[in-house]
Amino acid sequence: MKIVGLIAEYNPFHNGHQYHIEKSKEITGADTAIVVMSGDYVQRGTPAIMPKYLRAEMALRCGAGAVFELPVCYSTGSAELFAMGAVSFLDSLGIVDSICFGSECNDLDGLKAVADILCEEPEEYRQLLQTHIKNGLSFPAARQKALTSYMNSPKHALLLSDPNNILGIEYLKALKKLDSSIHPYTIRREESHYHDTELQDHYSSASAIRSLLAYSSSALSTQYDGGTFENTHFSNILNELEDQVPSCCLELLKDYHHVMYPVYQNDFSLLMKYKLLNKSAQDLTRYLDVSEELANRISGQLNNFFNYKQFCELLKTKEMTQTRINRALLHIMLGIKKRNVEEYIDGGYHYYARLLGFRKDREKLLGSVTKNGILPLVTSLYQTEDIPDAGKKMLNHDILASNLYKSVITDKYKTAFQNEYSQMLLKV
Repeated sequence: MKIVGLIAEYNPFHNGHQYHIEKSKEITGADTAIVVMSGDYVQRGTPAIMPKYLRAEMALRCGAGAVFELPVCYSTGSAELFAMGAVSFLDSLGIVDSICFGSECNDLDGLKAVADILCEEPEEYRQLLQTHIKNGLSFPAARQKALTSYMNSPKHALLLSDPNNILGIEYLKALKKLDSSIHPYTIRREESHYHDTELQDHYSSASAIRSLLAYSSSALSTQYDGGTFENTHFSNILNELEDQVPSCCLELLKDYHHVMYPVYQNDFSLLMKYKLLNKSAQDLTRYLDVSEELANRISGQLNNFFNYKQFCELLKTKEMTQTRINRALLHIMLGIKKRNVEEYIDGGYHYYARLLGFRKDREKLLGSVTKNGILPLVTSLYQTEDIPDAGKKMLNHDILASNLYKSVITDKYKTAFQNEYSQMLLKV
């Protein structure tokens, strides 16, 4: 059986994601797709708009064979850490033949050329990069400018201006560093752009759909992402989404609206402020993505904290991107420290494969993972005796992060709390 690995967030799941699953199997000749998916928090440094199990169920209903959870320390990391965490996970399963990712350019050779330079970091390129950083550019801007000069090719450097291209380059870097036998493929991102806030005819971005869902209740909505949607009644929103998400997903969106979602940054405002009030600037530097400069800025601006999203925007500077600040604050709230992540990486990145769900017609995949992979398969949190101590620490971070997310849902929508230990494995 040929298997293609997909790396995803599904925040939320939409037509473009279903196209990705189907097209990936087509161009790779795979019999099925295995997904490694971010849990309850995503790479841009925010909580997912809906819980991981709801998003995983959508993916399984739309053709994914199995969905595994990417540990929270990687799902909320930089593009490089996110990619290495996800690719190394797929490699560790021992059954994945290929990966297929979306990109704006659909130019695998061009992406590989950039990835090779960023992976090898020639001395001339490193010097150019440091010069631009010293001149006050943010790291992404400095990297793009350095690459333009080094390659003498604006075309290749422009590949670093689009988010899916950037992630694709990081996936290719990870494959190279791991010396993996997994073959990469890319497909063009259909119709919409990653940051679009307006709906398109059929393939809209997750950002646009999140913006629409932000109108789902004036009383409960705590975030507005842009967009110009006039109707706010949820039935009207469902009508808008009919052409944007698969029909089975539309039913789930209807059934769990104001039961499990939407969830936003500002729903965590008091939790975040409580955590920051208990930390000195020196304490804050222990957390992943928190520099000394940012730690001092957080402490200095704390009296101006009104809500989570507003505080993230307040901290933004020319040298530091909004996403980097989002991630840093999220790591503080979730307790993800630099030394923890260094320990996990030194130990080989992964210690277990936590399964969220699978299709019943693909149950044989589980036996293949157990037979060919190097990671213990976790289908129940009560069966973790084969996981080493570092892995148990990582898993406990995942459990705490998800229980915190569910606690926010319980408070927001007055629904029963479901501890991670009581969560049933999805079987579709």
